[in-house]
Amino acid sequence: MNQAVIPKYQPLYQQIKEALLSRVMAGEWPPGTFIPSESSLAEQYSVSVGTLRKALDALANDNVVIRYQGKGTAVATHDSDRSLFQFFHLIGLDGSRCLPISRVLTRERRAATREEASALELEQEEEVVHIRRIRELDNRPALLEDLAVSATRFAGLEQEPTPLPNTLYHLYQHRFSHSVAHAEERLFAVAADADDNKYLGVEIGSPLLEIRRIAKDLKDTPLEYRVSRCETEHHCYFNKL
Repeated sequence: MNQAVIPKYQPLYQQIKEALLSRVMAGEWPPGTFIPSESSLAEQYSVSVGTLRKALDALANDNVVIRYQGKGTAVATHDSDRSLFQFFHLIGLDGSRCLPISRVLTRERRAATREEASALELEQEEEVVHIRRIRELDNRPALLEDLAVSATRFAGLEQEPTPLPNTLYHLYQHRFSHSVAHAEERLFAVAADADDNKYLGVEIGSPLLEIRRIAKDLKDTPLEYRVSRCETEHHCYFNKL
C-alpha cells in the first residue's frame, strides 16, 4: 500500500487534517459516510493514533465530520436540525427556537448586482439565481429574505426542484455537491420600507435587523449571499459565544 501524501510546513496534526480534508473535498468519502478507522488512517499516514485523533477532532470542530462514540467518524451532512442550530440564529424573545417555514415569492435567473458579484466573487456580467422568500416563525412573518447563488455553480436551481425545500443547505450539498462549511454575518440596524410593510406587516420606518451573510465551502469559496430583514418586536438574534 502506498503511503498517503502529507502536506508540509505545518504542525503534524494540521498536516493530517489538511490531507483528510482534501479527500473529503475530492468526494472520496461522501456526506453521511463513515471514514476509515483511526488506526487504519494512522497507519496510512505513518503517524500515531493520538496525532490522527487530534486531526479528526479539529475537523469535527470545523463541522466537517461528526464523531460518534463507539461507532467512528462520519462526514457531516446538512440535515434540517444541523442547519437550524448552526446557521439560524433568530429566536423568540422568550428564548424559544423553532424551524422557520418558507414561502417563495420570487425565483429567477438574472444578472448579478454589484453587491452580489462582490460577495460571491463573480464577474459583473455573470448571472445568479435569485430567490426571495418570506420565513415564518410561530405562524408569523419574521424575515424577508433575498439570496443569490452562482447560476453556473447551481445550474437549473431557478426551475428545479419544485417546491423549493425549506432547508437549502441540504439541497446544495445533495443535489449540487456544494457543502456550506461556515458563514460570515454582518448585522445592521435598518428602517422598514414598503416591501417590509407589505410582507412582514411592520410599519414603514420601524426598526428591523438586517443580516448579510456569505456562506462558504470548505475551501472558503463563497457559495451564497443572503440578506435577511428581520422584525424585532417578537424575535431577536441569538449567538452563544
